[in-house]
Amino acid sequence: MVLFRQADYDRQIAAWLILCAAVIFGMILLGGVTRLTNSGLSITEWQPIMGIVPPLSDAAWQEALDKYRQSPEYLQINRGMSMDAFKVIFMYEYLHRVLGRVIGVLFFFPMIYFALRGRVRAGMMPKLWGLFILGGCQGFLGWFMVKSGLVDVPHVSQYRLTAHLGLAVIIYACMLWLIFDLLSGRHPRGAVAHPLARWGLVLVGLVFLMILSGGLVAGTKAGFAYSTWPLMGTSFIPPGLYSGEPAWLDAFEDITAIQFNHRIFAYVLFGLLHVFAFRLWRTGLGRRARVATVLLLLTLWAQVILGISTLLLHVPVSLAAAHQGGAVLLLSAMLYAAHVLRRGKAHV
Repeated sequence: MVLFRQADYDRQIAAWLILCAAVIFGMILLGGVTRLTNSGLSITEWQPIMGIVPPLSDAAWQEALDKYRQSPEYLQINRGMSMDAFKVIFMYEYLHRVLGRVIGVLFFFPMIYFALRGRVRAGMMPKLWGLFILGGCQGFLGWFMVKSGLVDVPHVSQYRLTAHLGLAVIIYACMLWLIFDLLSGRHPRGAVAHPLARWGLVLVGLVFLMILSGGLVAGTKAGFAYSTWPLMGTSFIPPGLYSGEPAWLDAFEDITAIQFNHRIFAYVLFGLLHVFAFRLWRTGLGRRARVATVLLLLTLWAQVILGISTLLLHVPVSLAAAHQGGAVLLLSAMLYAAHVLRRGKAHV
């Protein structure tokens, strides 16, 4: 009876974490749209408490616009912007910030409830607290990113943007792993990880690095540099690649090198994931391994198609946001495959 009760509690906590992960996924998508619509610098102050209330009167909207008019982005790019146009970019950034606060509330209070009711399995509470602390750090990092675009140059640092995206993905991935643990039940006695498991974790890391590479592309708007595929302009290797001083810095600051690296990384990962999927199918771990294989290949091909389409169509907001979301779904599929391999025994 005790084991049954804990399994029931595990399902309750998993359902709560699934909701949190889904909202975080939406937050990542909204963050991408905020970036793509150049809305991220529309709110020039960080007010964690009072910032929950949007402008509710004409006077309040005028005050918000007056503050924006003092920013480098308005002075150098958007001078003369109308109130209606300002309201659009303001609301994207406002909703992004509010959703972050909603996630904090959605996570904290149920966590405390489950803890006080004794429903959290042994050893999991420190992990939940760790996720909550990371969420708080994410809020600070978001403002740290915005601040970089409010002084002199009206563009956020690509380094800070990539770090902000990376931390959001880390929180999502850790939460997803806990969900898999909770829904998989007790680890089978005597089961050991499949030999392919370590490669699964390596590929999880590579997919994460690919997402960071995409963050650099977004932060520098390198996706607009070459709207051709498979060539970059008229050649596979564009002229002037890594011609800066020092050359290694081009990987982080030169738009040609950043887009080239993102493409090459994608080609390599595309091949590695196909080899991995073939081996995963043949592990003999049963239905879960086959499901993991199918999910991995579906998300991989969808992501490739989205990436190429985004490039060829000159980065439309809808496709670019879908491409960012596709990267997170690919990571999710890879995490599931890695988890199946770590358990080492089929559940048919």
